[in-house]
Amino acid sequence: MFGPNSQFHRFFNDPRWALAMVRATVLEAAHPQIGAALIDNSTFVAHPWRRLRNTFLSMQRMFGADDDVRQREAARLNRLHARLNGSDARNRPYDAMDPHVRAWVVATLFESAVTMCRLSGQPLEQSAMEELYAEFQAFLAVLGDQAGHLPPTLQEFWQYYDHMVQSELENTQALSIILYKLFDHLPAPPLLDGLPTVWAAGRALAGPVIGTITVASLPEPFRRRAGLPEIPGAQTLMQSVYVATGLARFLPDGWIQAESLTSLLYLSPDSDDPRAATITALRGRMKRAGALLRLVTPFPVGPDPEPGPAEGTGPRRSAEEFFDAVLDQTGNGYLDWPDLAAMARELSSRLDMDEPEETRLYHAYAEWWRELQSALDTDGDGRISKEEYAAAVPSLAGPALIRVAEVLFEVTDADGNQFIDADEYRALFRTGFRRTVAGTDERYSRSAFVKDFLSFMSGRRRSSAYDPLLAEA
Repeated sequence: MFGPNSQFHRFFNDPRWALAMVRATVLEAAHPQIGAALIDNSTFVAHPWRRLRNTFLSMQRMFGADDDVRQREAARLNRLHARLNGSDARNRPYDAMDPHVRAWVVATLFESAVTMCRLSGQPLEQSAMEELYAEFQAFLAVLGDQAGHLPPTLQEFWQYYDHMVQSELENTQALSIILYKLFDHLPAPPLLDGLPTVWAAGRALAGPVIGTITVASLPEPFRRRAGLPEIPGAQTLMQSVYVATGLARFLPDGWIQAESLTSLLYLSPDSDDPRAATITALRGRMKRAGALLRLVTPFPVGPDPEPGPAEGTGPRRSAEEFFDAVLDQTGNGYLDWPDLAAMARELSSRLDMDEPEETRLYHAYAEWWRELQSALDTDGDGRISKEEYAAAVPSLAGPALIRVAEVLFEVTDADGNQFIDADEYRALFRTGFRRTVAGTDERYSRSAFVKDFLSFMSGRRRSSAYDPLLAEA
């Protein structure tokens, strides 16, 4: 069911899978419970590229050949989902552990995979479709859900799917944000950070196209019920994009590797990766192209920023900038518990934490949230506005935040010698890593680690290590 011989594994490096993932995400967001959970807890608006990368890594672990890795990832996903529950704007409860909700997520992935093959002129044979469906059923079983939440046979699945599309899905707020805000205002990936003109030009062309083909690929009954616009020529455009993307099957094996492309998006110019020098040269050319674009087109962006000062040598970012870039993880304009929970999720995922370390980190962040509420929530509405934060910035670095730093230190100090060496430090920031510890014998003490973490999290200064972890899109 899993590994390199599975039906799903054939799609992993297929560029059509990117289109299918976007489509599946839209269908997930149209489910009332999932849409509410996304609005309340997800970072997909403020940090879409990070969310995409995390989803890719999770799917890679779940469908890989190593069963131990798969079981560990399933346990992590279950812990994550167990923390996502609440009520939507109409006071309807949602729970990410609801087995029917989880079944719909898996159903959208399967159906979108089948649809992407059909739209690109390469429909799956019945036997291949049944094998793929069995693999997704096995995926759901690994998560621990009982059999029956997905129909047992493929024929019954299509009846279930039609019922969901015609009766259960809604034009949710999350759906509207994805289709009409995210694509139009998608932030640049880390690779293109600092090149706003170039990114604005590409987004102005690609954003509307992605939105149009996504809507056109959705089931017609749902498009009608949700009132999604019928754009003339959209079906032809959608079919053409899928067919053109499907032509990638004629490329030599190994030319398109999803893992390489994903890591490239997050490659830092000063990384020790051999590709970094090429990326640095390419960024220089793209900046020159951006300067030319500003001369001939009216894109509403400022000039490409110059490289900032080294860490600790220049002025800190403004309180408002830090609030938007780091604290407001969900992008709703406020600081509340879901923002800090998102930080805990990101850090625990990057460090590949197990119980009980993950729970200790969540508890430390929960204590910090209670401390912040007490100090900054002056109007008592249960959340902290940008204005409330800016008026009381020094209150951020309290005892609870110190506890967060100490938990991270203890998890990172793998050998328990009360120092973090270069290898341990690099493990903490292995994604988007920019800062190095000079020399193999140099060590990073607990007090120095806590001091640096508090300086960053209280907005006192920028950090070339923590910015890629929590601030990048």
